[in-house]
Amino acid sequence: MLPDFNGACGVIGLQLNLTKTMFMRNGWVPNASFSLKGTTISECSSYVYLGREVNMMNDLAPELGRRKRAAWGAYKSIEDVVKKTKNTRLRAHLFNTMVLPALTYASESWELRKQDESAISVIEQSKIKDAAVYAKLSKIRGGSKPSDTVS
Repeated sequence: MLPDFNGACGVIGLQLNLTKTMFMRNGWVPNASFSLKGTTISECSSYVYLGREVNMMNDLAPELGRRKRAAWGAYKSIEDVVKKTKNTRLRAHLFNTMVLPALTYASESWELRKQDESAISVIEQSKIKDAAVYAKLSKIRGGSKPSDTVS
């Protein structure tokens, strides 16, 4: 099958980079090495495809870790604005447009267990809590008026 694929690539002008090419084996494939043109192709246990980590065990723990780091990075990018603004509606908008998409990217295809759901809700609640703490601190320091808050 691999030589056929390589031949089809050659017909349209593409060439496989055999040093970067890897394969992932499922439980139905016997343990045999793949080689093309005398080069053995290495095996991997997981890979990132379209921003989502794929593995044969369908274990979401590594993907949830990646999403948690992405959400934390997104939050860190807006943290200064969140700290400085008193407008809670703006804070909520920033959270909903920056942090939640980073956390839930490709979640449509997740098959969540109870522990995975609780892990995601803990992450979400901690970010919301951080934004609320900054809101409370800025109101105390700035002496906000009732018109500054959103009901």
